[in-house]
Amino acid sequence: MKEKSNNLLLDLYPSTKFLITLFIIISVFIVKGYLYGYLMVPLCLLIALYARVFKEFASLLIKTLLVLCTFIFLIQSFFYPGDTILWSWSFLSLRQEGIDFSLLLTSRIAAIGSALLLFFRITSVKDIVYSLEQLGLPSKVTYVVLSTLTIIPEMKKLSMTIMDAQKTRGVETEGNLRVRAKAFLPTLTPLILTSVASTEERAITLEARAFTARVKKTSLYRIEKTQKDTVVRILLVILLLVIIVWRVAL
Repeated sequence: MKEKSNNLLLDLYPSTKFLITLFIIISVFIVKGYLYGYLMVPLCLLIALYARVFKEFASLLIKTLLVLCTFIFLIQSFFYPGDTILWSWSFLSLRQEGIDFSLLLTSRIAAIGSALLLFFRITSVKDIVYSLEQLGLPSKVTYVVLSTLTIIPEMKKLSMTIMDAQKTRGVETEGNLRVRAKAFLPTLTPLILTSVASTEERAITLEARAFTARVKKTSLYRIEKTQKDTVVRILLVILLLVIIVWRVAL
């Protein structure tokens, strides 16, 4: 049984958290203009602060969405077709139509990206896999999802372990780009071999636990829907209906 964290957001069922994410994504396309989309970013930051994952979430936003949105904004501003030229130099022309389209596009990308990043920060992989199993997905499918979500963090952790081992042997791993590249190449072979060995060990472990047996399986880890989930879902439906009515009435 999953332990309670005394945090309303973290204790919600995974599908309820995903519905919150879905609500943000759908509402961004319903509401006209770019202001609403940009407002979703500080809203997600406030939610992350409440869920006590603000530092990690803000770091992800800066490293991914900020760079992506800046690049898209510049490209669309200068190359989107239009007649209202605000500034030009050589083959570059800054157009008002391009700025308007860039603001709308980047606001939606920022809202959708921040909502998805927040979902994966406040929802553990175990909860996602368990909820998928409860929906009736086969164990093989949920295992593929689990492996996909954990492969990058595991590979990063393994590479750091190998790099630390290289340091203890006197290999220089810190410095300029050339030094780091030279130190990284020797880690590829043990990284690949260890990953293959780990895959074989997992396969043996799964078979030992009757993973492929066609019987009803039980789990020590369980998540249950509570009254809070029902209240949040009802509120999301009401808010979505209000947004749709408001959009139609305009």
